[in-house]
Amino acid sequence: MEALFTFILKSGALLILFYCAYYFLLRKETFFNSNRWFLLAGLFTSVILPFIVYTKIIWVDASPLSGNNYQINALQTPEKASFTVDWNLALFAIYSIGFLSLLIKFVLDFYSLNSVLKGKKVKQQADFKFVDVNENIAPFSYFDYIVYNSSLYTASELESILEHEKVHSEQNHTIDVLVSRVFCVLFWFNPIMWLYKKAIQQNLEFIADNQAAQKISDKKAYQYTLLKITTHENCVAITNHFYQSLIKKRIIMLNKNQSKKRNLWKFCIVIPVLVAFVLLFQIKTEAKEKQQAIKEKTGEIKSVDVYKIQKSSTDAELKEIKEKLKAIHNIDFETSEIKRNAENDLTSIKIDIKNGNQQAQSIQTAGNQTIKDFGIIVTTDKDGSKKVGIQTTDETSKDSKIVTEKKQKTKLNTNDNTTSNVSTKTYTNSNTNSGVIITTNSDDNATTKIITSDGGTQIIVSNSGKNNSNEKKLVIIDGVEMPSSFSFDDYKSGDIKTMNVLKGEMAIAKYGDKGKNGVIIIETRK
Repeated sequence: MEALFTFILKSGALLILFYCAYYFLLRKETFFNSNRWFLLAGLFTSVILPFIVYTKIIWVDASPLSGNNYQINALQTPEKASFTVDWNLALFAIYSIGFLSLLIKFVLDFYSLNSVLKGKKVKQQADFKFVDVNENIAPFSYFDYIVYNSSLYTASELESILEHEKVHSEQNHTIDVLVSRVFCVLFWFNPIMWLYKKAIQQNLEFIADNQAAQKISDKKAYQYTLLKITTHENCVAITNHFYQSLIKKRIIMLNKNQSKKRNLWKFCIVIPVLVAFVLLFQIKTEAKEKQQAIKEKTGEIKSVDVYKIQKSSTDAELKEIKEKLKAIHNIDFETSEIKRNAENDLTSIKIDIKNGNQQAQSIQTAGNQTIKDFGIIVTTDKDGSKKVGIQTTDETSKDSKIVTEKKQKTKLNTNDNTTSNVSTKTYTNSNTNSGVIITTNSDDNATTKIITSDGGTQIIVSNSGKNNSNEKKLVIIDGVEMPSSFSFDDYKSGDIKTMNVLKGEMAIAKYGDKGKNGVIIIETRK
């Protein structure tokens, strides 16, 4: 509804612009045909331009997201029932009443026109269809029909009237009249629209008077005919009728000298205003996150696409993310079990993601948690392989941790240029505002588990491959090799700044046989 009100305001402002330009600058000029197209252009501009929006994209760095697989569930506070007036519905009802009333009037005008033409004898002459009626109505034209009562006028008067109506018919002025009526039905609440319609009809009469007078030898006789027709007040509403109440203005314009061509500049006065309108109101600024480039210490770079989901995300936005993931990355993304609160914010959602042949990942709602940001992270390695993950910020968890994971290929500094997979994880404890950066290589099936709690950090490194060994790993802290009896029990998460875990060929290449079971390199904060 807000978008509708915005459209009405913008459309009304454009109508005022064109009407004021016509009324104050062009109304007294004799550029009648140019005025006709100017007024029509104003109508269509007022309804088309508000829909033309240029989107200016500002690229911003992606905000850090966290977590792996979580269920998001926000607490809902029961709302007390209270009586409120739905003003949107009330305004819509008022508009509908006015719209339907004028639409019915519009239909009745067509019925009235049909009643006048029905059963009448039509005389075809060139491109015109002349209908001589007995009713006491003002002469009018409707497309190629010209209707008049010949018994009410002399031959010279009838000649003037027919020349006038031929101009209306030849130039299809009926279209202008119908278009202005339709706009009045749609925008009946806007008083400028009714003034605009009157200006269009008046200008059409100026056009017909001007051209008809050029074909008639006695211009004064034509003006007397105008005065005589004012006595006929019965007119068909949706037609171009000879009688108009502003006879004095029509006679003044008939005797007015032609405007100088240098005054044509007045038509251009609206152009800078329209440009200003577009610059001020039709440029939408949209912030988009950059495609991140993450660089390891080795210097290799990989790309990360972030598709952010917020609790205010609509079903349409979720669908758009699904289409992008499929089209760009060939990743299947499905949502289900969606629940929303009264504000239409997400309180529960289940997401299933499948990347090619990889096993599907899922995120489900559970517990009393509230999300801050939530996103689908798609990483692309140099070789084109992709990895997808779900990351979020858990606001209610006691030990809120921000976890980011980066995986890339790096070359070992060895003679055989062996390539190994390197994974880097950063663990941050929000309570202590401290973090641990852990880098591991994963050529083999070795795994590293880091368990963080209030009591400290427990680090478990184990091999699940064929070369499984119970021997302890080589531990180096701040450049000093620890004895085999060393234990991590005395270390808390706040003591460790970075940790590098080397396994397999990388560990052996750097530390020889001592590193065959793996090497843990720690840098402390001391």
